[in-house]
Amino acid sequence: MALQGRTPSTRTRAERRNALLAGYRPLPGTHDEFIGPDGAVRPHWEPFLAEWCALSTDELNQRFGLADRHVHDTGVSYRVHGDIDERDPTAGERAWPLSHVPLVIPGAEWETIAAGVAQRAQLLSTLLDDIYGPAKMIANGMLPAAIVTGSPDYLRPLQGAPGAGALQLYAADLGRGPDGRWWVLGDRTQAPSGAGYALENRLALARAFPDMFRSMNIERLASFFQGLRAGLVSRSKRVEPRICLLTPGPLNESYFEQTYLARYLGFLLVEGGDLVMREGRVHVRTIGGLKRADVIWRRIDGDFSDPLELNAASALGVAGLVQAVRQGNVHIANGLGSGVVESRALMGFLPALAEQMLDEELILPNVATWWCGQHRERAIVLDRLDEMSIAPAFRSMGDGLESGPILAGELPHAEREALRARIKARGMDYVGQEIVRLSTMPVFQNGRLHPHPVTLRVFAAATPDGWKVMPGGFCRISDEPDARAVSMRSGVRSSDVWVTSDAPVEQVTLLPTADRISIRRVTGTLPSRAADNLFWLGRYLERTEATLRLVRALLGRLIDADTAPGRADTLKRLANLLVAWGASPGGRGQTPASQASAALHSLDQYGSANATVREARRTASVIRERLSIDAWRLFGDMQRQLTREGGKPPSAGEAYEIADRALKSLAAFSGLSQENMVRGPGWRFLDIGRRLERGVATCRFARHFAETTASSDGLDALLDLTDSQITYRSRYLLVPSLQPVLDLVMLDPYNPRSVAFQVDRLDTEIADLPSLTDDGMLEAPRRLILKLAAECRTAEASRLDRTSILLFEQLLMGLSSAIADRYFLQNSGPEGSRMTGIA
Repeated sequence: MALQGRTPSTRTRAERRNALLAGYRPLPGTHDEFIGPDGAVRPHWEPFLAEWCALSTDELNQRFGLADRHVHDTGVSYRVHGDIDERDPTAGERAWPLSHVPLVIPGAEWETIAAGVAQRAQLLSTLLDDIYGPAKMIANGMLPAAIVTGSPDYLRPLQGAPGAGALQLYAADLGRGPDGRWWVLGDRTQAPSGAGYALENRLALARAFPDMFRSMNIERLASFFQGLRAGLVSRSKRVEPRICLLTPGPLNESYFEQTYLARYLGFLLVEGGDLVMREGRVHVRTIGGLKRADVIWRRIDGDFSDPLELNAASALGVAGLVQAVRQGNVHIANGLGSGVVESRALMGFLPALAEQMLDEELILPNVATWWCGQHRERAIVLDRLDEMSIAPAFRSMGDGLESGPILAGELPHAEREALRARIKARGMDYVGQEIVRLSTMPVFQNGRLHPHPVTLRVFAAATPDGWKVMPGGFCRISDEPDARAVSMRSGVRSSDVWVTSDAPVEQVTLLPTADRISIRRVTGTLPSRAADNLFWLGRYLERTEATLRLVRALLGRLIDADTAPGRADTLKRLANLLVAWGASPGGRGQTPASQASAALHSLDQYGSANATVREARRTASVIRERLSIDAWRLFGDMQRQLTREGGKPPSAGEAYEIADRALKSLAAFSGLSQENMVRGPGWRFLDIGRRLERGVATCRFARHFAETTASSDGLDALLDLTDSQITYRSRYLLVPSLQPVLDLVMLDPYNPRSVAFQVDRLDTEIADLPSLTDDGMLEAPRRLILKLAAECRTAEASRLDRTSILLFEQLLMGLSSAIADRYFLQNSGPEGSRMTGIA
C-alpha cells in the first residue's frame, strides 16, 4: 500500500530537489547515468526525481524501511567466497546489500541492449554446438584449439554427446564506457547466478515505491521467468516433466537464490546425493521410491557433476550423469561443458566468430582483450603491461589472480616483473584487457545523491520462441570512487534495473490460463533428504521446547517465595535433568540459576535452547524452499531471543521471561505448521519428528518425577513440564497424586501432551506414508508403531514404574531408527537393491 502524505508545494519540491542534488558531481572521465554532459538531469530520470521530491525525509525513510524489511523478513542473503562455517550454514550469511535507488534505462535504449545480449547468447550457443560437435571453427583456424582444450571447463567425455554444451540461461556483465556505449565485460555460461536476486530487488523496491512503479510504466519480469520455465519444459520428452534444480548445498554463495527460484518456478530443489542412476536414467530418491528426473537445471560446475567420469574428488555430483547425457535420457541446463565459452581467452575471437557463424557484427562490443597464448598478442600485452588489466585466461589459477583481474601498473616493481616472467613462460594462461572506466549512477547517502560506479548484469533464456531477455536485471554498485572494477564482495551494493515504457505495461503472471490448469491435490515429490531434514526440524524444535519448559519450571520455583514440601528435591531433579539433557554443565560451583542461564544461552552445551534452535535453523536452511517467510522469520526471532552477547548474566526473573517469550515463538511456529502447511508428506515428517521427540521427552520427565516416593511438588513439576496443569486441575480437586498424574501424562489418549496421544498421531501419520513393497507385509515402522499403540492401550497407570516407562521410551527410539532406515537411507543398503516403484 502506498504511503499517503500531503501534496507538497512547488517551492517545497524545488527545495527537496536542490537538497538531493547538492554536491552531485560525476566522476571525471566517466559517463554518468543520471546527469548529462550539460549538467542537467537526464530526461528519463525526471519522473523518478519528481516522485522522490514529493516525499519528505521521513516519508522516504519509511519507504526505505519497507524495502529493508522485505529483505530482512524474506531472509535474502548471499555469501562471500570462503566465508563459511560448516557447523552452521547460516552463520556466514550476509544480508543482501540493497541500494534504494534503481538504475533507470529508457525502453528505446534497452532495445539495443536486449538485442545485443540475445545475439551474444545465440552466438555462444552456436559455438558450443560446434565445439562439442563438428569443431569446424577449430578446423578452419577461426579458433585456436588451445583455447578449447586448454580450458578446465572443456569436458572431453562430453564430445559428441547430444546437448553437451546446450545453453539455456545466459548472463552478460555490461559496463558503459565514457563514450556512452555499453561494453560486454564478461560472459556467464557455466551456471549464471543473479536472476533470483534481480527478482528480489524488484519485489523490494516495488513494495517501497508502488505508485512510482506504476506511473513510470516499468517493464515486468514475470514474462522472462515464464519463458525460462517454458524452455526447460520443452526440453523434456514427457508431457509433465520433473524438473530439478541441482544445488551445491547450503554452503554455496548463492544458496538463497537457488531455493528461492526453485520455489518460485515450482522446481524440485535437489543435491547430488538426492539423485541416482538406474538403467541409464537419472532418478530422485524420494520417500515413495525412485522418481525419474527429466530436466536438471544445474548450479554446480560442470566438472563437479559426475565423479565417475569427470572430477573424482567431487561430492556434489551424480555418478553416471555423463552416461545419461550421452544416451539422451536427461537434459542438463546449462549443458555440462558450457563453461568453456565463459573464458576470457575467447573474448578476443568473438567478433570474427560472429561474422563467420551468424553473418552479423556484434551489437555489443567486447572490452578489448588480448590472449597471451598468441605470439603477437603476448608481445602487445608485455609492451603495454603498465596500461592493462591482467586476468586469468580461463579460471582463476592462483599467482595473485584468485580474485580476478589485477592492474599491473599498480603492482610493486618486483611483483610486476614476476608477473611479466610468468606471462613469458606460459602466456596461454593470461589475457590482457583494456582498462575500461565504468559509468556512475546515483546512490542515496546522508540525505543526498552521490555518484558511484556501476555494472549491469542482464539475463537471456532460451525459450520455445527463441532467446528472451529479462527486461531489467540487477546492477552492482561500488562503494569506492574507483570506476575501474566492480565485483560482488564487501563494500558493494545491488539494486533493481527499471526499464521504462512509453505505454502502460501488460500484466504478466506465471499462472497458466484456467483452461490449461490440471487440478491436483498432491504437493508432489518429496526427496528423502528433504523428509530427513523436516523430520529433524520437528525434533529439534520439540527438543528446544522441552529444554525451555525445564528452565521455566526451575526458575519459577527459584522465584516462588512459598516453599512447598519437597521443593529442594524438585530443584535438584530439574537441575540434574538439564545436565543429563546436555543443556547445562554440572559439577561444583554450579547453582540452579547459573545452570538455567547456561541452558538458555550457552553454545558450548549441545542441548541448550540456543544450541538446539541453531540446529533447527541450520536444518531449516537446507529445506528453505519448503518453508514460508513467516516460519523463517520465527527462527531468526528465537535465535535473537536466546543469544546473549557477553555482559552480566540475566537475573532469574529476566531468564524466566526469556524462556517464556521463546516458548511463545515456538507456539507460533506450531500454529503455522498446523494451520498453514498442506497435509502432504513434508508436513507428515515434520509432525512425526515432533511427536516422537515429545513422546521421548515425556517419558524422561515421567521417569525422573513419577516415582512411588514422589512429592506433590515433584508431580506438580511434571504437570508443568508436560503442560498439563489445567487439565489435571479441571479433573481432580486435590493436590497432584501419582496414579492420576501418570495416567494423564502417559496413557490418556485425549491429552495432546501425553505419550498415548503422540502414539495415536504417529500411528495415523505412518499409516499414510508410502510403501515400497507390494507383498502385503508390514514395513518395520508400521510394525513398531502398532506394537507401541497396543502397549499404550493396554497399560494401566497403577502398574507403571521406571522400567515400564523406559520400555515406552526405547520403543519410541526404535521407531525413530526404523523410520530413518526406511525413508532416509534409501538405496544405501540391501533394501536399495530391490526398491520398486521407479517412475
